[in-house]
Amino acid sequence: MTDPYRILGVSPSASDDEVKKAYRELAKKYHPDNYQDDPVREIANEKMKEINAAYEEIQKIRSQTSAFSRGSSGSSGSYGSYDTSYGDGTSLYSKVRQLIATGRYVEADMILSSVALSERTAEWFYLYGLVLKQRGQYAGAADAFRAAAQRDPSNQEYQSAYQNLKNAQEKYGTFNQSQTMSTCTACDICSGLLCADCLCECCGGDLINCC
Repeated sequence: MTDPYRILGVSPSASDDEVKKAYRELAKKYHPDNYQDDPVREIANEKMKEINAAYEEIQKIRSQTSAFSRGSSGSSGSYGSYDTSYGDGTSLYSKVRQLIATGRYVEADMILSSVALSERTAEWFYLYGLVLKQRGQYAGAADAFRAAAQRDPSNQEYQSAYQNLKNAQEKYGTFNQSQTMSTCTACDICSGLLCADCLCECCGGDLINCC
């Protein structure tokens, strides 16, 4: 399923009220009853199903996160620090690593976002950088890796993550939060067109008349 937060147009760190408000506004806009005799009724119906599924998924994720915070077997399970453990003895950030390793980035982001600003350690920034990198937000990931490396200079995992992404930035050029690394230029496009024209001529055609 596509990121449910993206479908509702909200951030994973949005409050429950903000999520509910976004859901209601979209539901009001796309409810099939608004398109009784309209050709786009079926499209609206499919969109409404997607919105409902996204809202239900977010509720499920947050319910699971709340259960994590309560823990079990008498564990407090709050998201206070790295040493916080769940009922099975798994530390907070170890749990986040497990989620990232299995591709459950939204849940990992949810747990990381719940950690207070004053209690975000080097490990927090490193894991958050992994989540941002997976989303293609390389500039933000680089900032997070750098913060982790600065907070714990002796940790080679943090240093390597930052250095690798920094090297990639230097090799492929700078990029913003929403960009992926690309070196495609106008020259590349022209070269591609000329190659395609040559292939067409070999097959008896002519893609570019002037060449």
